[in-house]
Amino acid sequence: MSKKILLLGSGELGKELTIALQRLGQYIIAVDSYDNAPAMQVAHEREIINMLDGDALDALVEKHQPDLIVPEIEAIATHRFYEYEKQGYTVIPSAKAANYTMNRKLIRDLAVQELGLRTAKYRYATTEAEMRAAIETIGLPCVVKPLMSSSGKGQSIVRSTDQITAAWEYSQQGSRAGAGEIIVEGFVNFHTEITLLTVTQKNGKTLFCPALEHRQERGDYQESWQPSGISAVDFEKSCQMAEQVTTALGGAGIWGVEFFIAETGVYFSELSPRPHDTGMTTMATQNLSEFELHARAILGLPIPEIRLEAVGASAVILATKENHEQPEVSGLTEALSNPNIEVRIFGKPTARKYRRMGVALCSLPLGSDVDEARRQAKEAADKIRVE
Repeated sequence: MSKKILLLGSGELGKELTIALQRLGQYIIAVDSYDNAPAMQVAHEREIINMLDGDALDALVEKHQPDLIVPEIEAIATHRFYEYEKQGYTVIPSAKAANYTMNRKLIRDLAVQELGLRTAKYRYATTEAEMRAAIETIGLPCVVKPLMSSSGKGQSIVRSTDQITAAWEYSQQGSRAGAGEIIVEGFVNFHTEITLLTVTQKNGKTLFCPALEHRQERGDYQESWQPSGISAVDFEKSCQMAEQVTTALGGAGIWGVEFFIAETGVYFSELSPRPHDTGMTTMATQNLSEFELHARAILGLPIPEIRLEAVGASAVILATKENHEQPEVSGLTEALSNPNIEVRIFGKPTARKYRRMGVALCSLPLGSDVDEARRQAKEAADKIRVE
């Protein structure tokens, strides 16, 4: 039976999810703060509102009366979700999950105080003076983040005391909710950073994708690859921790759960209750991509098996400068001359320096060298320009 789905957030991840849901016969209304966002280009309907405006969000839900409300970004008045659930609407994966995961304080306190998960040392601060006191307690280097932000906005590494003021000011500029409280985290001396895509189902069973390793710059992912090189012990521990936190938050769907892997073990970092940017690699590696898994989970459809069918990697295609008109794409012919490469250009209507505009995907036979997949993906991405 076809369901009416209100997709709150229409970026590149929402676009791939829309396609996956439409292949299963669903009706999608794509919502974002600007027109012609990627998911709007393929959805049945579009709406343009400020999703941080709770009244505007209420009006939209009342207008469409969707079967499923599916948030795909953080910048939403998620506190309204609790009321929607009381009214009988289904929020994916749940109102609690959407509220906790967009706020680093809520999710960190849940992970540490309620579930006992291992994380980096942390303190909260609401002023620069409190931040300085937190850094003195935790030590340098440390990481400073707004409680609510995405894609590395407002996040910085503080390595010396003369960087504290700049880090504080940047954290206030990058917060989704405007200036406010921040978290100071001790620096974990990790050797590997992974995303564990975790699927919670309506039948109560939790499934895990093979772990994805990823590399970040400026707080934003630049490349990811699968399979990872972590040990079976670290993978099992990551699965245990991921199941604990997703069960506590409730609901069905895919989660991007991030971990640091260090010589001293596994550290929980954070999670998002939706397809994850690093998980775009699954379009080249798995029998079911993260978008197909999310679609099946939220619709209550069977997922008989998650199977790794190839070694693969993704590499981002970044804009090189500001462009307020439709960006032009070049280099596709050169990139796609490699038979192992696929490209996804997201179709964002404007560009700014370092904005993610597409991704190159490399797929090699199982047993291949994952570093070779990374090399080929990066080489293809470097050939494409969006400007």
